[in-house]
Amino acid sequence: MASIYDFKALTSAGKELDFNQFKGKTLLIVNTASKCGFTPQFAGLEELNQKYKERGLVVVGFPCNQFGHQEPGSDKEISGFCQLNYGVSFQMMKKVDVNGENADPLFKYLKKKAGGFITDKIKWNFTKFLVSPDGKQIKRYAPITAPKKLEKDIEQMLG
Repeated sequence: MASIYDFKALTSAGKELDFNQFKGKTLLIVNTASKCGFTPQFAGLEELNQKYKERGLVVVGFPCNQFGHQEPGSDKEISGFCQLNYGVSFQMMKKVDVNGENADPLFKYLKKKAGGFITDKIKWNFTKFLVSPDGKQIKRYAPITAPKKLEKDIEQMLG
């Protein structure tokens, strides 16, 4: 894949989402889990979504069950949990793997473009990838990084 805009993924409702529609937008892509110590970050992600969506930020959550089996629910259950407990209105996707043989191609791409500390593998839930509007710049943030800490970089990318 030449660019992030070449990818497609399935939403939690099973509909295809074409990333080509996000050209010119700043993307925040996060692997999520609803039974994790970092789960309260959903609230911070939704705050970013509300604050910056009118300026072109698109937040996309990808549930993943690879870390401590902290995302055991169905896609429908996960989406409902996020809406009910954290008021999530940003796009939640179908559950994916982010590491290993069955890793989602989008996450393979993100890891290749924005490697991690020591290894490119995603180490835990709530690893965040911020993608510039032209798709060329990708910044990676550790799970422990609170969503609010991304505001300066989001502001820069939004211009």
